[in-house]
Amino acid sequence: MKHYLSLAALVMLPLATPAQTFDFDLTKPLPAYTDQTGYGYDITPPPATKQKVPAPFYFSVKVPDGNYRVRIVLGGKKNSNTTVRAEGRRLMMDNIQTLRAKDTQTVEFVVNKRSPLIEGDRRVKIKDREKGYLAWDDRLTLEFNGSNPAVRSLHVEPAPDVPTIYLCGNSTVVDQNYEPWASWGQMITRWFGPEVAISNHAESGLTARTFIGSFRLDKILTTLRQGDYVVVEFGHNDEKEKRPGDGAWYHYVYQLKVFVDQVRAKGAEIVFCTPTQRRLFDDDKKTIKNTHGDFPAAMKMVAERERVPLIDLNQMTKTLFEALGYEDSKRALVHYPKEVYGKELTDNTHFNPYGAYEVAKCVVMGMKQLGLPVTQYLRADWRDFSPAQPDDWHTFQWAPSVLTEANKPDGN
Repeated sequence: MKHYLSLAALVMLPLATPAQTFDFDLTKPLPAYTDQTGYGYDITPPPATKQKVPAPFYFSVKVPDGNYRVRIVLGGKKNSNTTVRAEGRRLMMDNIQTLRAKDTQTVEFVVNKRSPLIEGDRRVKIKDREKGYLAWDDRLTLEFNGSNPAVRSLHVEPAPDVPTIYLCGNSTVVDQNYEPWASWGQMITRWFGPEVAISNHAESGLTARTFIGSFRLDKILTTLRQGDYVVVEFGHNDEKEKRPGDGAWYHYVYQLKVFVDQVRAKGAEIVFCTPTQRRLFDDDKKTIKNTHGDFPAAMKMVAERERVPLIDLNQMTKTLFEALGYEDSKRALVHYPKEVYGKELTDNTHFNPYGAYEVAKCVVMGMKQLGLPVTQYLRADWRDFSPAQPDDWHTFQWAPSVLTEANKPDGN
């Protein structure tokens, strides 16, 4: 079920060059988005002209597939607090504050926009549930949220030369479109500056084989180039495949080798992530039990044999859950009483925003420990992270999106 809130005001200056560069004055009225105008308020209705308390709003620009540099000037008539997300709730900047009237803060980042089109009449085989995802449409959508969002201006221009980090995986990686679900793939965007784009091609319920079979790797290969990265995390759903030859040591290993060969053929770098743990404690309620069988070991074997950098996310999330403890680890996953989303949600696989934020930090830390050159572009406010010392969930700040859904994602 989707919920709609009122919006703050925007206006577009008359600039739309052939290079698809746009400038918007966000202090004046703008229409609702249509394909004809190619820009405007989206998802929720345009706001009333006199709005005492600014509410979260969305704004979209119709652009071709590619990477786009976005520069935003924040600040209002009084103190403000603004969080910016892109496409399917990718966190770009959070809790940016201005304290007085006329104070401003400028933020800049790169957003990857894509569609299912590969080339000619070939398209990614997206699921029915994906057809409403903001990450698969023909526009770049920005969400402005926070306790008092205030936006003055918006600049969008192509960024064709920045390196791109492509993400491949399942529901623990995908840009989850709806609250309260979240993944590390839509949080890792927070930590990279405007010198890097992140393109998340993961989807709930996928295995390494079905990711390839639905042409998602083919989609990546159409734009993949030297200097780019492809990060691969599978295992949760692969372990449930029961066809002849399925299992950790045959089909799973074979599919991982396909990723290695295809990515390296393009001159790009590949990185493996072992699958995140499920929250399943032993009888002592202190130790996380392994539910992935031989799949983490199989990925490590391929990584060693093929000399692929590997982030042991399986071990890091085990440490994270055990550090949080039996009860507080629920705060990292989708555990909510019936009153919040209309039915009780008890999910020990899928992360909520806090959990996804912490796991994203694990991945970034893993990249740093591997010495990947792309980590030179981490934002100045990045601080090294240990899953043994997670952030306090009590102080985590998250401005919920207006789009919510109680149904769990595919896969487990």
